[in-house]
Amino acid sequence: MELPKTFKPTEHEQKIYELWEKSGAFAPSQAKQRFSIIMPPPNVTGALHIGHAVTLTIEDLMVRYHRMKGQATLWLPGTDHAAIATQSIIEKQLWEKEKKTKHDLGRAEFLKRVEYFAKQSHDTIITQIKRLGASADWSREAYTLDESRSLAVRTAFKKMYDDGLIYRGSRIVNWDPKLQTTVSDDEVEWQEEHAPLYYLKYGPFTIATARPETKFGDKYVVMHPNDKRYAKYEHGQKIEVDWINGKLTATAIKDEAIDPEFGTGVMTITPWHDMTDFGIAERHNLDKEQIIDLKGKLLPIAGEFAGMHIKKARPLIVKKLMQIGLLEKVDNDYVHRIAVNSRGGGQIEPQILKQWFVNVSSLKKQMRSVVETGEIKIIPKHFEKTYFHWIDNLRDWCISRQIWFGHQIPVWYRKKVKNEKLKMKSEEINEETYVGVEAPKGEGWQQDPDTLDTWFSSGLWTFSTLGWPFDYAQGKPKKGSDLERFHPTDVLETGYDILFFWVARMILMSTYLLGEIPFRTVYLHGLVRDKDRQKMSKTKGNVVDPLGVADIHGADAVRMALVFGTGVGSDVMISEEKIAGMRNFANKVWNIARFILINQQFRINNSELRIETKTKADKEILKKLEETTKAVTKAIDEFRFHQAAEDLYHFIWHEFADRYIEASKKERNEALLIHLLATSLKLLHPFMPFVTEAIWQELVKRGLVAEKLLIAASWPQSQ
Repeated sequence: MELPKTFKPTEHEQKIYELWEKSGAFAPSQAKQRFSIIMPPPNVTGALHIGHAVTLTIEDLMVRYHRMKGQATLWLPGTDHAAIATQSIIEKQLWEKEKKTKHDLGRAEFLKRVEYFAKQSHDTIITQIKRLGASADWSREAYTLDESRSLAVRTAFKKMYDDGLIYRGSRIVNWDPKLQTTVSDDEVEWQEEHAPLYYLKYGPFTIATARPETKFGDKYVVMHPNDKRYAKYEHGQKIEVDWINGKLTATAIKDEAIDPEFGTGVMTITPWHDMTDFGIAERHNLDKEQIIDLKGKLLPIAGEFAGMHIKKARPLIVKKLMQIGLLEKVDNDYVHRIAVNSRGGGQIEPQILKQWFVNVSSLKKQMRSVVETGEIKIIPKHFEKTYFHWIDNLRDWCISRQIWFGHQIPVWYRKKVKNEKLKMKSEEINEETYVGVEAPKGEGWQQDPDTLDTWFSSGLWTFSTLGWPFDYAQGKPKKGSDLERFHPTDVLETGYDILFFWVARMILMSTYLLGEIPFRTVYLHGLVRDKDRQKMSKTKGNVVDPLGVADIHGADAVRMALVFGTGVGSDVMISEEKIAGMRNFANKVWNIARFILINQQFRINNSELRIETKTKADKEILKKLEETTKAVTKAIDEFRFHQAAEDLYHFIWHEFADRYIEASKKERNEALLIHLLATSLKLLHPFMPFVTEAIWQELVKRGLVAEKLLIAASWPQSQ
C-alpha cells in the first residue's frame, strides 16, 4: 500500500497520540541517567493561547530528545487554579448574567461555581495540550489546588511561620478597590496616564501633585538634605501653613528619597496611600493617617468631600483649592504612571492593612547566591542582571488575599477562655491563634477567611508535584521516590515575563524548604509577536489561535513555526503564512518517504540493511548526514533549538530531497535511502512528532526498522 500524495494531519494525529499513550511511552524508564521537567501549569481561566504553545513545543522537544537519548525522562503536567484571575471571571459573569455579587450567593455556593468553571477549563486545556503532541506523563498530573498540593501548602506555611519567616503585621500593600483584595507587587502593571499636575501653595513652599484628593492630612513637608534651595529649613522644624481645611502645623523632613528634579523639589507626603511616602514615614517614625477607604471613597478628614469617590471628588477639590487661593498653576502636559491590577484591571490604591507576609530579608542572599555561583544557569545570561536587580529591591512578600477561591490560610482564631485559676478579668480575655497543617481540636475556632497568593502554591511546584512532604523525612527525600529521582529538575522553561512572578519564588521556596535548587537551568523564551513584530492583542486582530491553525495546517506545522527562526530568548515571530510554510515542509518530508517507499524495488529486512557507498553522491550525503547529526545534537544540548530546526530543514529539503534523491533517480542505493530516511525521522521527531511517527509506522509495517515506535527509538549516534 502506497502513501497518499499529501500528509493529512487530521487523519493521523489523534490515532498516533493514542498509540503513544497506550504504549506507556510517556512514563519515565528505569534508566540511571534521568531528565525531568515540571510543566509550567496553565491557568484554568479558559483556553490555551499561543504563549502556552511556545512553552509546550520547546519542552516537548527537549523531553522527546532526552527520552530518545535513553534517559529516564519525566515531564510532569498540571494546571494552576489562578485564584484572582479565575474568581474575577466568575464575579464578572455573575454580575452580568444575574446582577448578583459573591456575597449574594455566600462563600460555599460561590466556590461551587468557581470550581465548576475551573474544572471545565481544565478539561479543555488538557485536551489542547494533548492536541499539540505534548508527551507528558498524565498518570502524575497535578493541580495547584488538589489535596496533595493543599497539604504541601499548609506544611510550608507552618514551617515558615514556626521559623519566624511568616508574620502578620500592618504594612502598606497594593489594594484593589474593584476586587476588594490585596495584590502582590509583581502583579501590578504600570500604565502611562496623561493627567494634570497641580502646583499648590503650602505655606512658604510650592508642592506639585497629580492627586490632590490625598492631601487633606499632609502635615510633613519633605526635601532632599542636599538641596540648597531649602538649606535654611532644618529637619524637624515646625512651620504654620494654611491648608485645604484650615491652618495646620507642618514638620520639615530631610530625606534622600525626594527627587530634587521633580516639581519644585519639595513635597508633602501621604504615608497611608503611597509606597515611597510610607518608607519615609517609617524611617522617621512619622504619623500615618488614612484618607481613602477600601472602596475608594474619602473619609471624614476630607470634610465636605467625605463619602465621595475620589474620581468624583477630585475636580471639586481642585475647585476649592482655586477658590481659597492655594492653586498656583496647572501643568496639563504631565505624564505619570498609574498602578493597575494585571489580574482584574482595577486601579491600585495603596493602603496600610494588617496582612500576612513572608520576611524575605534572610532569604535574599541564598536566592542570589545560587545564580551567582552558576548552580542555577539562566538562559539568556543577560536576564541574570534583571534577576539580581529584582532580588536587591525585593520587599517583604504580602501573601494574604481577600478572595474566596484558593488555599485558605491555615490559621485559626478564637477568644481565650477565662481561666478561673489565674483569676483573669473579663477585659483581659483576648484572641488566641493556632497555626497548623490540620484544623485545631476544640470549639470556637474560626479559620482566617483570607486565601494565599497563588504564587505561594506555585512556588512549591517543582517539589510538591514530586511527593513533598509525603516522601520527605529527616531533611531528605525517601530513597527511590520521585522526589529523590527527579529533583532538582533539569530545566524550567517559561516566558521571560514571569521571571519574578514564578521563577524567583520557586528558588526562594525550594532553597529554604528543601535546601536545594528547584532546577539547574532556566530557559526563558520571548513574547509572541506577529510578522510585523507587534505584540498580539485582540484589539489589533493579530492573535494567532494555536489550535485553530493546527486544525488547518497540523500541530507539527505550528510547532516547527514557533521554533524556526527564533533565537535564544528572542521574541517569537509568528503568522499563519509561516505556519503554512511549515505545513509545506511536513509534506516535503512525507513525499520523500512516499518516493522512497513507492519506488522500493525489493523488500529489505532491517537486520539485513548494509550501508554501502556506491557513488560520489552517496559519500557526500552520508558526510552531510553525519555533520547534521552532530550539529543538531550540539544545538539542542546548548538550547539553540532554532539552530537545530534550521539545520534539519536545510538538510532534509535541500541536501536530501533536492540533491540526493534527484541523484538517486539515476543510480538508486536502496539501503542508504532507508537509512537516510530513518535517521532524518529520528532527528526531526522532537520538532515534528506526528508526521515523523506516521512515516515511521509505515517503515515498521514493511519491516524496514527494528524499533516499533519512533517516540521510543534511540537518538542517532555520530562518529
